[in-house]
Amino acid sequence: QVQLVESGGGLVQAGGSLRLSCTVSGIIFRIAVMGWYRQAPGKQRELVSRIMPGGTGDYVDSVKGRFSISRDNAKNTVFLQMNSLKPEDTDVYYCNIVSSTGAPFSSWGQGTQVTVSS
Repeated sequence: QVQLVESGGGLVQAGGSLRLSCTVSGIIFRIAVMGWYRQAPGKQRELVSRIMPGGTGDYVDSVKGRFSISRDNAKNTVFLQMNSLKPEDTDVYYCNIVSSTGAPFSSWGQGTQVTVSS
């Protein structure tokens, strides 16, 4: 059974930084494409960034140049470094395994709340 545990969210002022972590169990992590999704109230969950098993990452346009995804295969953990945060980055952030269509592969963890004040 897949388990996803996110952490690292919080309240930060605009221009600040946060580093999110997601520890995964129940899969062969090193071969999984992992991603970070976010969801604001009343909106669909969107894929913000994903990272391939080899470490290559990609990003949605709104976070390019500000967010950086990485992974530690020895610790079954994926990270999202978020810099130059903006109020519009305020969301609940979730990690998941990313399928070939970009859709999440597993059920969701509890997520971690990121709130950016102006």
